Amino acid sequence: MQLDVVDLLDFYRTPLGQAAASVLTRQLSMMWPDTKQDRVLGLGFPTPFLGPFLPASDRVFAFMPAGQGIFAWPKDGNRSAVLVDETALPLPDSSIDRLLMVHTLEMVSDPLATLQEAWRVLAPGGRIIVVVPSRGGLWARLDASPFGFGRPFSRGQLQKLLRDALFSPEKWQGALYMPPSNSKVLLRSAAALEKAGQKFWPAFCGVILAEATKRLYQGLPVTSKSKSGRKLRPTLVPASTRQTR
Repeated sequence: MQLDVVDLLDFYRTPLGQAAASVLTRQLSMMWPDTKQDRVLGLGFPTPFLGPFLPASDRVFAFMPAGQGIFAWPKDGNRSAVLVDETALPLPDSSIDRLLMVHTLEMVSDPLATLQEAWRVLAPGGRIIVVVPSRGGLWARLDASPFGFGRPFSRGQLQKLLRDALFSPEKWQGALYMPPSNSKVLLRSAAALEKAGQKFWPAFCGVILAEATKRLYQGLPVTSKSKSGRKLRPTLVPASTRQTR
C-alpha cells in the first residue's frame, strides 16, 4: 500500500509528526554525523529528515516513488526532488555515497528489488540507512501515523532482506518509544521517553533503523566432501608428470 504525498505532508505538519521527525532526525544525525562532500540520496518520503545533511554534503537528492507523488523541495534554492520508479532509479552505477530510505520498504510491492537497485547506485563502501516500522512496536498497530500502514518488519526479517540484497548490516537502532498520540503531555515527554525506552525496553521501539554497507563480494555455499571413496584424477595431465605403468 502506497500512501499519498498529501497524507504524508499532512502528518508531518501535526504535533505528533513534528515530534516523530525530531526524534528520527536526531538519531540519523548521530548515525551519520559527518557527510562532508558526500552525495546523499533520500528515497521514499525523506524530506523531513534531510535538513541536517544539506549544508555540508556535496549534493542531496529526494527521490519519491511515482505511486506516492511529489512536492517541490527544498523551498529555497534549486529543486532536488524527483519522481521515480524505485526499482529503476535515474542514476548511473556507483554514483551515490549515502542512501536513506524512509516510508519505502514497507510500502513497495518488491522490497528486495528496491534494495537491489539501491545497491546498484551506491558507490563501493557506500552506506544505507533503512527506517521501517517495527513489528513489535505500537506504531505499527495504529493508523495514527504513516508507520501504521504497509508491512512492518522484525529485526531478523530486515537483516535477511538486507543480506539478500548484498548489504552487510552493521548498526541497529530503535526509535519512537513514545505512543503515537497527540496528547500534549506525551509530546512534551518525547525526549525522556526515548531515553527510557532505549535503556529499559529496547524491543518495543516504534521503528527500526538499520545501517548497512554495500558488499562487493558474495560467498558461495561450501558443499560437503564426497563419501563415495572415489579418487578423482585430472583429465589433462602434463606429460612430465604422467606415470608409466
